[in-house]
Amino acid sequence: MNTHLQLQIKHWLENDPDPHTQTQLQTLLDNGNEAELTARFAGRLEFGTAGLRGVVGAGPMGMNRLVIRQTSAGLGAYLLEQIKDTAERGVVIGYDGRHDSCTFAHDTASVLTAMGIKVHLTARVAPTPLVAFGVKHFNAAAGIVVTASHNPPQYNGYKVYWENGAQIIPPHDSGIAAQIERAATQAIPFLEYDDAVKQGKLILLQDDFYETYRRGVMQAGVLQNHASPEQVSLAYTAMHGVGAEMAETVLKDAGFTQVYSVAAQREPDGDFPTVNFPNPEEKGAMDLVIAEAKKHDAMLACANDPDADRFAVAVRRDKGEYQMLTGDQVGVLFGHYLLSHAPHNQRLTGTTIVSSSLLSKIAKSFGTQSYTTLTGFKWLMNVGIAKTQPNNQFLFAYEEALGYTVGNMVWDKDGLSALVAFAQLTAELVAQGQTIWDRLEQIYREHGFHLNAQVSIALKPDTPNIGAYLSEHPPVKIGDNAVLWTDDLKALERRFADGRVEKIDLPPSDVLTYCLVGGARVIVRPSGTEPKIKCYYEVVEIMLVDDTLASTQARATKAMDDFIQAHQASLPK
Repeated sequence: MNTHLQLQIKHWLENDPDPHTQTQLQTLLDNGNEAELTARFAGRLEFGTAGLRGVVGAGPMGMNRLVIRQTSAGLGAYLLEQIKDTAERGVVIGYDGRHDSCTFAHDTASVLTAMGIKVHLTARVAPTPLVAFGVKHFNAAAGIVVTASHNPPQYNGYKVYWENGAQIIPPHDSGIAAQIERAATQAIPFLEYDDAVKQGKLILLQDDFYETYRRGVMQAGVLQNHASPEQVSLAYTAMHGVGAEMAETVLKDAGFTQVYSVAAQREPDGDFPTVNFPNPEEKGAMDLVIAEAKKHDAMLACANDPDADRFAVAVRRDKGEYQMLTGDQVGVLFGHYLLSHAPHNQRLTGTTIVSSSLLSKIAKSFGTQSYTTLTGFKWLMNVGIAKTQPNNQFLFAYEEALGYTVGNMVWDKDGLSALVAFAQLTAELVAQGQTIWDRLEQIYREHGFHLNAQVSIALKPDTPNIGAYLSEHPPVKIGDNAVLWTDDLKALERRFADGRVEKIDLPPSDVLTYCLVGGARVIVRPSGTEPKIKCYYEVVEIMLVDDTLASTQARATKAMDDFIQAHQASLPK
């Protein structure tokens, strides 16, 4: 073992406050497992716009107490440097139900209070949306939630909100990362929990804070449609996460009396024993809530992910089976529903470049425009905040990965208010003698059936740089359809087939979008270093008079298969 690695390990062991991870490292040392030790000290778990996320374990490449303390010291230094009244405004901290989350949150609070920063810490587990809400509610300088959301059990994470209540965006991510690097070479300040409380620097957020969020949902202008809630029946799962208590409460507040929670998944459990992968999008993850819905013949089978910032739903079909809605389908249903009820000065909606283009068409039919951002709620919310005006207030935003923000109470995705809003949409349709499927068909008949798909394409190791190749050899057609224009987000240019060029107002990103005759679209996100690309496809089929939803979907699915095949065939081999 080289001397540099030995010194790194020695330094780490001297500073690691956790006997468990100390033992992990010592065991690896005693066993002479140099390969594993080299991997654990190969760098540092990268801090980015999503904060930190990684496997829990010893060393700077894992999520552990020393990494958390160093990260908190770096974040605290950056906040004190950037926001002059950070110490007084303070930081809101919450955490999910994973095994290490409470300890990580308490360590974070102890570091920040030692730096003179007031901390509001949730007294128990909290859904992620409550932390985002707390930043706005307390006018805090920042927020931190310790969560790995829907990742597997061995993961944990550290998510940061800026003073505006939205997730951080550049340049704050790199600024914080630089301060973390400095903090990792210095002694970390630390104020014991009891001392922080005694000194008035650590304030525990008790039931009254949770009640404040609850009242916010009850009073939200976008959640005041109380048409026939008693007629709606739904099954619900928190997926071993932290959403159940608040989800059941806000549904009851809104008048929904037929709510059936999956008992086996109701309580927080960091082992996630009944699901292979606690993500509602994964195969099998919704099985228990759908079984619960079948038992009660419920209209909906609803889920939050473990930190309750995402929302998923399966809807009963005519023959009693349940079909999952895609994130795009829920997004366009919300867009249509909310715009139908919105006041004239609250019609600002948004989605991301890889989500369905249908929301923009729905918005246009209501006499307004929808904005589009790069992927991620950090962009959706920061742009939404920037675009909000007194005569054009924020209403709704979504991304296809089951994230929805309904109203402006929380500047992040919120699976709890989305749950209430979807139940209210369903209740309104029931009162009109309709179903969710009826409403989707109406939307598709007006704007076309939009089908979206995502494919990761593995290419040969000797394939040239895909991004560079596509930029140098722009396709003029894909399959039988001509390319009308190409959006190059690296160059921030829209290039039309006739030679015209327009500037694109987005941050630069390694993304290419091709829009074709007939409404089809493919978005290509190349990897500059690996022989693979991720592609997002969209096809649009017009619904004819004699078409049913099923027949149109079958035609769209065939068109999608042909489109994907044609596009893949056009890529360099």
